[in-house]
Amino acid sequence: MKQKATEKHRRQYDEQFKQEAVKQVHSGRSVPEVAKALGINDSLLYQWCKRSNSTSSHEVSDEVSQLRKQLKQLETERDILKKALAIFSRVP
Repeated sequence: MKQKATEKHRRQYDEQFKQEAVKQVHSGRSVPEVAKALGINDSLLYQWCKRSNSTSSHEVSDEVSQLRKQLKQLETERDILKKALAIFSRVP
């Protein structure tokens, strides 16, 4: 009797492959179209896109907090310069 293989072979994809697939979707191609061209399942590509979006939103929130901190620093420097200008522009 022959034994049937009960184990499914799962293909693993490297990060570069995943990023390229997601980039194609973000460039305007449909998920089913990209998935078919790459020979992968649609649901797998949807997962990669979802992960990519959550990573992007985290990066954006980090950038926003950094820019807010920088804005506060610049406003403080501006206020100091305004006060210095007021002091030096007084006529003795």
